[in-house]
Amino acid sequence: MNTRIYIVIGIILLNILFPFLAKHIKYFLFKKRRNTFLKLLYSRVYKIGIPLLLLIDINAFFWYFDFENFKSIKFFINLFLLSWLFYEVIKYFIYTAISIKVTQKKRVRRELFHLIINLAKVFIALIVFVSVLSFYGVNITAIITSLGIGGVIIGLAAKDTLSNFFDSIRLISSDAIHVGDWIETRDFEGFVTEIGLTYTQIRTFDNSLIVIPNTKLANDWVRNWSRRLIGRRIKFWVKIKYTLDIDEVNRVINEIRQMLISHPMIVTDRKIETIKNKLHKNNLFILEDKYGVRKTLLVYLDEFDEYSMNILVYAFSITIDWEGWLKVKQDVLLKVLEIIKNSKLELAYPTSVIFHDERKNLWKE
Repeated sequence: MNTRIYIVIGIILLNILFPFLAKHIKYFLFKKRRNTFLKLLYSRVYKIGIPLLLLIDINAFFWYFDFENFKSIKFFINLFLLSWLFYEVIKYFIYTAISIKVTQKKRVRRELFHLIINLAKVFIALIVFVSVLSFYGVNITAIITSLGIGGVIIGLAAKDTLSNFFDSIRLISSDAIHVGDWIETRDFEGFVTEIGLTYTQIRTFDNSLIVIPNTKLANDWVRNWSRRLIGRRIKFWVKIKYTLDIDEVNRVINEIRQMLISHPMIVTDRKIETIKNKLHKNNLFILEDKYGVRKTLLVYLDEFDEYSMNILVYAFSITIDWEGWLKVKQDVLLKVLEIIKNSKLELAYPTSVIFHDERKNLWKE
C-alpha cells in the first residue's frame, strides 16, 4: 500500500474516533462538575475541533482525487473553514478568560467580551474580503494607494457609523454602564440589554425596546441606578400637629432614630464596617463615592409648616432592589405610625376654621 492509502485510512479513523474521543474527554473533564473552567474549556475545544476536522477532510479529499479544475471551490471552502476556525479560537480565549474570572469570583463584564467578539467578526470579514480580492488578482496595495478623494467621500459617508463605533468603545472603557444596569436619560428609562458596536439596546419598564446610537448615549447625561453597592434612600416627613410639649417631641424623634438604628435593613456604620475594611484599602478615594455606599441617618424637627410641625426622616435601606426597598420603606412607615400612636402627639392634616358671628343687628343702617 502506498502512502496515500495510509493517509486516507488515518483520516477516516480520525473521523470515526473523533466523537468517541470527545465523549471520553468530556467525562474526564467533568469529573469535577463544579469546575467552571474545565466545562468551558471542553465546550470551546470541541467546537474548535469541528472546523479543524472538516478542514483536514476537505483538503485530503481534494488532494487524493487531485481536482485541478475546482481550485476556486477549494479556495472558498478553505476560506470559510479557516474563518470559522479562527473565530472559534478567539471565542475559546474569551471564554477561558471569563471562566478564570468566575473561578476567582471576580466581576465579569459581558459587554466587554461582546465587543471583542464583534471586533473579531469585523476583522475576520475584512480578512475574507481581502483574501477574495487577492485570489482574483486584484492589487490591494494599488487600491489603497488610489483611494484618494474616493476614500475621503467614503469616510465622510461613514462618519456617523465610525463615531458610534468609537463611542461604544468609550462607553465600555469608561465603565459607565453595564449590561443589565437600570439607567435613566433625558428621554427614556430602562435596563441595558446589549451594548453593540454602534448602538445600545434598552428595555423600558413598559417592556418596549429602544435602540439608541452610542454617540447619543455617550454625549448625554446618564443616571445609573444600578451602580451602587449598598443604600437606597428612604426620605419622608412626619407631619404632627402644633404642640408646646417639647419633651414629647424630642422623645418621639429619639424613638424614631433608635428604631432606624436597630432596624436590620437600614444602613448604619456598624453594619457596613466589614465592607469598609474589605474595600477601603487606601485613602486615594472615598468609599461612599467609588462603590456607591450610603449610610446617612437623620431624624430631626425640620420645619414649621402652615398647619404642622415636620419631622424629617432620612435613611438608606441595605437592599437596592426596588421591591426589597419598598418592603423596607413600608415597614419603617408602619413603625413610625406605631410610635406616633403610642405618643401624645397627633398627625396633622390641612384644616380650615370658619368663625360664625351669631350676633343680630350687627350691621345697622
